[in-house]
Amino acid sequence: MFSFKRLIKFGLLMGLLGIIALITLYLTMRDDLPSVESLKNLQWQTPMQIYSNDGKLMSQFGEKKRIPLALEEMPQQLIDAILATEDDRFYQHFGIDPVGLTRAVIGQIIGQNKGGGSTITMQVARNFFLTREVTYVRKLREIFISFHIENLLTKDEILALYMNKIPLGHRSYGFGAAAQVYYGKEVHELTLAQIAVLAGLPKAPSTLNPIRSPKRAKARRSVVLQRMLAKNYITPQEYQEAMAAPITGKRHGAEIELNAPYLAEMAHQEMLQRYGREQAYTGGYKVFTTVPSKLQKAAQHAVVTNLMAYDQRHGYRGVIRSLRNENNNKPDAVTGEYSKPLTPEEIDQALNIKGYQSLEPAIVTGVFEQSVAIALKNEQQATIDWPGLSWAREYISDQKQGPAPQTAADILNYGDVVWVLKQEDDSFALSQIPQVSGALVSISPDDGAIKAAVGGFSFNQSQFNRVTQAKRQVGSNIKPFIYSAALENGFTLASIINDAPINQWDRSSGVVWRPKNSPPTYVGPIRIRLALAQSKNVISVRLLREVGLGKIIDHLSLFGFVPDELPRNETLALGSASLTPLEVASGFATFANGGFLIQPYLIDRIEDSFGNIVFQASPAVACDPCQPGDMMGSLSAATQTAQAPEEPDSNGLAQTGLTTDKVAPPLNQAERVISKQNAFLMTEALNSAIWGYDWSTKPGWQGTGFRAKTLKRRDIAGKTGTTNESKDAWFSGYSRRLVTTSWIGFDDHTRNLGKTAYNKNLGKSQVYGIEAGAKSAQPAWITYMDTALEDLEIEPFLPPEDVVSVRIDKATGKLSSKADKTSLFEYFENGTAPTEYVTLDKSREILDGNEDEEIDEELF
Repeated sequence: MFSFKRLIKFGLLMGLLGIIALITLYLTMRDDLPSVESLKNLQWQTPMQIYSNDGKLMSQFGEKKRIPLALEEMPQQLIDAILATEDDRFYQHFGIDPVGLTRAVIGQIIGQNKGGGSTITMQVARNFFLTREVTYVRKLREIFISFHIENLLTKDEILALYMNKIPLGHRSYGFGAAAQVYYGKEVHELTLAQIAVLAGLPKAPSTLNPIRSPKRAKARRSVVLQRMLAKNYITPQEYQEAMAAPITGKRHGAEIELNAPYLAEMAHQEMLQRYGREQAYTGGYKVFTTVPSKLQKAAQHAVVTNLMAYDQRHGYRGVIRSLRNENNNKPDAVTGEYSKPLTPEEIDQALNIKGYQSLEPAIVTGVFEQSVAIALKNEQQATIDWPGLSWAREYISDQKQGPAPQTAADILNYGDVVWVLKQEDDSFALSQIPQVSGALVSISPDDGAIKAAVGGFSFNQSQFNRVTQAKRQVGSNIKPFIYSAALENGFTLASIINDAPINQWDRSSGVVWRPKNSPPTYVGPIRIRLALAQSKNVISVRLLREVGLGKIIDHLSLFGFVPDELPRNETLALGSASLTPLEVASGFATFANGGFLIQPYLIDRIEDSFGNIVFQASPAVACDPCQPGDMMGSLSAATQTAQAPEEPDSNGLAQTGLTTDKVAPPLNQAERVISKQNAFLMTEALNSAIWGYDWSTKPGWQGTGFRAKTLKRRDIAGKTGTTNESKDAWFSGYSRRLVTTSWIGFDDHTRNLGKTAYNKNLGKSQVYGIEAGAKSAQPAWITYMDTALEDLEIEPFLPPEDVVSVRIDKATGKLSSKADKTSLFEYFENGTAPTEYVTLDKSREILDGNEDEEIDEELF
């Protein structure tokens, strides 16, 4: 009895000494303990997300995947699973569980790890403020910080912190992100079996997750379910059903609603410049771009289909690989069986190829007269019929193709691994990855908001964004700016210039410079409107000479083109300047908006992780004068009554809801760089490039952009462009509310776009001949604008004040009193209209002189 009392006293003394030691340690370490006040106003480190203008997620950037959720947003079963597994006395203890801690200490003393030492509060302390090093000092600091947390926060707040902070593998932090990563679901969509898998992850997320080790994940899930059953959180029936469920976890990325990687990367780079890498990736920013998802999808479809069409008409370059050589791929004449049939293992291995866009790999498993059987991934079987094969004549060079195939055996053999494309009717067609590149960008001329941007065929194939990074020679896309300078220096749309060959001796090079029209036909005196519509090269050179190179460069700089980057010689008139598609589109926007220089921009607004707007774009707007809410350009301002011209019959385009950017008053007015009269007259001339024609007198003529007539919209204007040797092809055009530039060419500057011969398998609707702006770039523009114009009502290109319309003689540009085919109405700025009437009856049509289908080809 005496010894027992002494033992009690000794125990009390040791306990007292332990408490004193603990208090001493706390007082010693107190100043070094981190403040937990930051937990009250915690800003979660969440990835940066890029959205379209209409809220479609395009991409996510950042190392940590987190979807912060309030505790009430967590399913109760998930909360129960966490409490049962990690800390079943969480709501009873004061941050430290004496029972669990004692069990853990005893386990350490006797050499058995009993676990259970860390409460949820202690894990919060460790995850927010400490490392995971295994030392007694760290454990003590963890305990002391837990006391502070319990004094500062409620139990629900602590649990919410834990469930959002805990690392759960595959860069997911918190259960909101884990549900998305492992199951592609939101937490409220999870089954009990899936909840149990996630609740088991905190112990060892790298080894217990269902992606790395389904067996371990299943065993851990069993432990979680057993504890939930023991705590009466679930019924025996629920337990049995969850235990029997399969392990279904697999890696899921963010649920991308609009796959637009070139566009997302543009916004990503701007965010890095704006905030720096660390803040941009962890600040939880939601970046809303100016791009409507409908227009972006239309642009991507237009570019991809155009590149594939170009690539296919130049011929088939062959299979990815062949699993059988030609000597072994012939079927037995009697049985029809192949001597070395493909094995399932061979097929699976050969199809383990990453696809591009809509292209997917396939293996030829049978070759028939005019069809082939193919095997695809997931044991799919399909057939490619002759319409999906007949295009595939042999590619010889960019200039030459082989003969049209007659049978499927002319193209493919048994065991060939090929690219195929699933078409809209669910049939398959043989295809290939285009070697040619392309780009398309569309902007609002009102304020520069980017409405669509596609920088190539596939971001996975090449991350080089040709919208902003590819400076290519612009060819005849430069001519509208040359002609605009001419209008500013005494010329009118009715001015007569001699369309005749130019021969000029160049002393520096010792050669004669002979710029040529394409096709090389010349008609003598021609009006400026017709010269631009038909893209007459020598006229552009003559105008540059008349105005002067210095004045031309100064004028071009008004459209945002950098003077030091423009060639200071006469080749400038033919498009030797190198510009990006975005720069070209921005220049054309000045014509569309009535004379204002706008700056393209992509980010409309940025929200922080709490939904607060931290940035709102305030672009300069094309308006004069600017009123709050006014997005109208000067072309639709005050107008002068004038008779509409007979050539061409211009209507126009109306304002729509396309431009949805919120611009708060007062409006930031864009700089006017050319007069509204100049912009209108140029738009009229560019309308003629599409709608201008005259077949009343042979030979007739039509504008180089005539293919855009298929849109059945007279409220559009545009210009083709092709460089020397057809290395680059362009089409830039616009309606009143949308400007779009399309480009196509090879990244390898030594290759040109070449030409194609007629393929007798494809019929009359096929494109063939020399590649140029109208054939190679304009189809993408037309395809895109066909969708983009759907929501745009007609808004006329109305003449502004100080513009008059008078009847002129077609041949001389002088005034005419006749009302027959020798005359037409033309627009003039006040004071520039002709004053002299034509007196001699020598009127004639000033025509191109070319009647064939190559009228749209221009090689400069």
